[in-house]
Amino acid sequence: MIDVVVFFFLLGVFARLVRSDLRVPEALYETLSIYLLLAIGLKGGIELSKQPVMHLLPQVGAALALGLAIPFALYPVLRVLRLSMADAASVAAHYGSVSVVTFAVASAALTRQGIPYESHASLWVAVMEAPGIVSGILLARLSRLREVRWGTLAHEVAFGKSVLLLVGGLLIGAIAGEAGTAPIHAVFVEPFKGVLALFLLELGLVAGGRLAEVRRYGVAVIGVGLIAPPLLSLAGAAVGLMLGLSTGGVALLATLAASASYIAAPTAMRIAVPEANAGLSITAALGVTFPFNVLVGIPLYIALAKALTGA
Repeated sequence: MIDVVVFFFLLGVFARLVRSDLRVPEALYETLSIYLLLAIGLKGGIELSKQPVMHLLPQVGAALALGLAIPFALYPVLRVLRLSMADAASVAAHYGSVSVVTFAVASAALTRQGIPYESHASLWVAVMEAPGIVSGILLARLSRLREVRWGTLAHEVAFGKSVLLLVGGLLIGAIAGEAGTAPIHAVFVEPFKGVLALFLLELGLVAGGRLAEVRRYGVAVIGVGLIAPPLLSLAGAAVGLMLGLSTGGVALLATLAASASYIAAPTAMRIAVPEANAGLSITAALGVTFPFNVLVGIPLYIALAKALTGA
């Protein structure tokens, strides 16, 4: 059974295909994205307050290494597909970074199926957001590193909306703990799935509008968008097994490895690699990979985790 929030995504795609006048106001979209990032961060931070920090260091290191490695693994394949150096690096960076909303959908799917997962899993999201972007920039600028505006880039990566809200929520939750955040539980915990459904409705509208772009970019973008996620999920699942994560934890790390950023990465790559075709990267990430993961990938990654852990 498909999770109910996925139907909202499909409704958005359908609305765009039939050229409905349905629109989510820009201000509401921004509000929903801020809410989701803060809510995911807070939830992870609350659970983080209950964990010994030293116990989490191997997971943080492994997530960091995974995010750094993915673009280097994808880049040669993208070059074989005859993408330019800049475009290959940009697409690789998008897949090295992660999608917070894909993580939220996977978490909701695990909860619905009654599969437990590490309560601090949103920490992995925060750790994996930036490393892939850095790797992509290095790939694009191997011969011209001096041209990169590292100060501007570092500020954008560290203090961009998605990273700031996610890490900020983590810190607030970790410092305040469960008792300190109890007064806002009814705002940031109970309505979470309903807000996620509204956000997916908007993403469905956006993804539906990208279908023409998918056709324009052709086989390369479709192939990358559909084939890369399952292959990358194997790497994420392998790392999860190595860390001794639960079945749900393995599924979430596989999902993160298979996801592609369409918020943080596009902004950072526009600054660092302006010659790259931004439309190509965002179409692959949001027009192909995001729908694939939501409809097919997440159930696949959960089944993979069950098979690998013997659940």
